Amino acid sequence: MVALQSKMLLGLEHIDKNRLAAIDSEGGKLTYGDIIHRSEAIKAAISERALCFMLVENNVSCIEWVMASLISQRLVPLILNAKTEETLYQKLLETYKPAYIWKEGILTRTENTNAPLHPELSHLLPTSGSTGSPKLVRHKYDNIEAAGLNISTFFELKETDRPLMVLPLYYTMGLSMVFSHLRVGATILATNRNMTDTVFWKFMKDEHATSFTGVPYSFQILNLMRFFRMDLPDLELLTQGGGKMPRDLNIKFAEYCRDHNKRWIATYGQSECTARMAYLPAKWALDKVGSIGLAVPNGKLSLIDENGNTITEPNTEGEMCYEGKNVTMGYATCPADFTKGDERNGFIRTGDLAYFDEDGCYYIVGRMGRFLKLFGMRVGLDECEQIISNECQTECACVGTDEKMIVYITDETKLQAVKDTIVDKTHIVATSFEIRFIDAIPKNETGKKLYSKLDNQ
Repeated sequence: MVALQSKMLLGLEHIDKNRLAAIDSEGGKLTYGDIIHRSEAIKAAISERALCFMLVENNVSCIEWVMASLISQRLVPLILNAKTEETLYQKLLETYKPAYIWKEGILTRTENTNAPLHPELSHLLPTSGSTGSPKLVRHKYDNIEAAGLNISTFFELKETDRPLMVLPLYYTMGLSMVFSHLRVGATILATNRNMTDTVFWKFMKDEHATSFTGVPYSFQILNLMRFFRMDLPDLELLTQGGGKMPRDLNIKFAEYCRDHNKRWIATYGQSECTARMAYLPAKWALDKVGSIGLAVPNGKLSLIDENGNTITEPNTEGEMCYEGKNVTMGYATCPADFTKGDERNGFIRTGDLAYFDEDGCYYIVGRMGRFLKLFGMRVGLDECEQIISNECQTECACVGTDEKMIVYITDETKLQAVKDTIVDKTHIVATSFEIRFIDAIPKNETGKKLYSKLDNQ
């Protein structure tokens, strides 16, 4: 049995127990004292550390149990979407054999024996977009502390904040919102409601939400909903992560925040680094549109060339690396991996190709693997998507091989226009590109494109 820390995770013992930790759109309320009481109950009921599948939604009960499990250090949760696809869920059950399952407020003991767990292992999350894979990211308690500190610092979070939480609790950004805001004693406003639901907007306004965090897809919806005409006097901060925003949309939100005395902060991160690794300070929101900015406090970004040498000159592309206490322990693909220690030691190669400017702000060019070599010319798939989106005003996704790039678009009237544009911009022969119409680009629940599903079409 692991020795419990004398200091409570995120310093929650220093916060008024009667203070509201979270409110949800269904009327639920959770105090800081409730979280601590639940953690004590878990410790009293469970004598040794055990793996627990937690099927969660955005409500106070799920926040309470996830946080209480982490604080107790008895239950090590694999945090999953309550609506996880059944085939994947069964595969996870067969692979990892949890000792407990928590769902809809009920903790159930399974017939599985307790698997050995590393003392530092705090929780597990599915890898990004893992709709067909049981691969997990192994987090440790220090990752939670680091994420809480780093994020609350650069966002300048405070006790009076009331963040609207629309990103799922099982998603690394959603979970990091909880860590960072609970650390400062804020009150989280959690909702499962769709942004097109009138209850969503009533909840946001009635509870005086001070911030909104979303992925690019979230802001595309806000844009369609006449967000810019709304009267939201309590809203102080808009933050974005989860992938690159279309440039025009990024500018539109940055200008709105500038004109309405609010802050617009774009961020960059990965589940492998407990969500946030970089942020673009609000002062540069318009001057450096598209940049991920600087490393988060207590973190360090760097670039290496193909030989592993550190790049020191601005505007030189290389693989981006990150160093910090929020870097996770590694992956798990079987129960035996739960006994492994920290395989990364605070350092990770992100797999993103990037450069930095004279101010030290970083710009992502694309994924290391998201490139084709057409007629000997290296072509970035992410860059092509950006060109098509900006020039042809259609949603798109690019995949392919070194023989041919396939471009999927959602506007059938622009098949020729897209082909002409991409040929013009790349100066590569037209036979290297095939443009296909598709009703909708397949995405996961947070709006990230599922390229693997396109490859199979």
